[in-house]
Amino acid sequence: MELGDSLESKINRSDYKILIVDDVVSNVLLLKILLTNEKFQVCTANCGNACIEVAKREHPDLILLDVMMPDISGFDTAVILKKDPETLDIPIIFLTALNNPSDLVHGFQVGANDFLTKPFNKDELVMRVVQQISLVAAKRIIVRQNEELRRTISNRDKMYSVIAHDLRSPMASIRMVLNLAVSVISPETVGPEIFELLDKANRETEEAHDLLDNLLKWTKSQTGRLNVVYQDFDLDEVIPGVVDIFMMIAEMKKIKLSYIPADEKLMVHADNDMIKTVIRNFISNAIKFTPEGKSIDVYCKHEGDFARICVQDHGVGIAPERIDSIFHKGETTYGTGGEEGSGLGLQLCQDFARKNGGDAMVESVLGEGSTFSFTVPLKKD
Repeated sequence: MELGDSLESKINRSDYKILIVDDVVSNVLLLKILLTNEKFQVCTANCGNACIEVAKREHPDLILLDVMMPDISGFDTAVILKKDPETLDIPIIFLTALNNPSDLVHGFQVGANDFLTKPFNKDELVMRVVQQISLVAAKRIIVRQNEELRRTISNRDKMYSVIAHDLRSPMASIRMVLNLAVSVISPETVGPEIFELLDKANRETEEAHDLLDNLLKWTKSQTGRLNVVYQDFDLDEVIPGVVDIFMMIAEMKKIKLSYIPADEKLMVHADNDMIKTVIRNFISNAIKFTPEGKSIDVYCKHEGDFARICVQDHGVGIAPERIDSIFHKGETTYGTGGEEGSGLGLQLCQDFARKNGGDAMVESVLGEGSTFSFTVPLKKD
């Protein structure tokens, strides 16, 4: 009630136009005087056909429509108005001397928003008119806010996409140069301080490149521009290649990264690139939160109609209160080497797993390690 009162008090009545329709001239004049005194704009018509013409020409915000008229009734007029896209959204208050329940029911069936019984009370008339105008105003606010929200979301997605596209190529080049530099030099050749700086730059470039890649894919996924391309493939032909990419990064942190092949051939039906993205994020995450000297195992197993791909680390683990929200919280976290994570990668993992018909999950013991896994549908025979 307070919200309605607040909205009514903010409405500028002169912004709203009311169409009065009655074949009795004295009724039209009386209503016109009352509503003009209330600061509303007013236009008039003396029959149903004229009402339809004026409504299409003037685009009123509300119609006060007499039921009993000589050409076509108010009910028939309303039916015509509600069939026309130009006038179907205009609210209608019927003015009538009829008080039979069946007439009221019929009125609402043809599109009435309210009724006023003749002879009407001035205060009641104004109250019902203001109530309908308030609903019109509220609807306009919602439409405007929705449009502003759509624009904001569209601009945000464009910004993400531009950032990811424009930065990804130069970042990939810098990443390749630093990877090469760190692989061919040592603290003995360039000195420990320079080597440490290069090593730090290399790790941070890897993280920035992964973040941009995730950002680009997440933006495409959220805007419906990333479609699932299903393929049938053997996990043993895909996972080792992803693991190999992280071998050097793991070795630099003195972490043993291993892939344990499945006991059986697991042919899955999924998007190859999306599956690689999920595995890559899980391994990258595991390396961040695993201390030096520990190990990470990547393996997969058969579970009913699915294959489950697991990345098990022996790192810091996750607090129990964070487990339930870890795939959608998106908070910044820090690894054992000070690596910064945005949380976007885990959101993307769950999104991609579900898009492929599976799901992502985590099991963890604080101080002992975590196992991130996701399911992928097996190829049907």
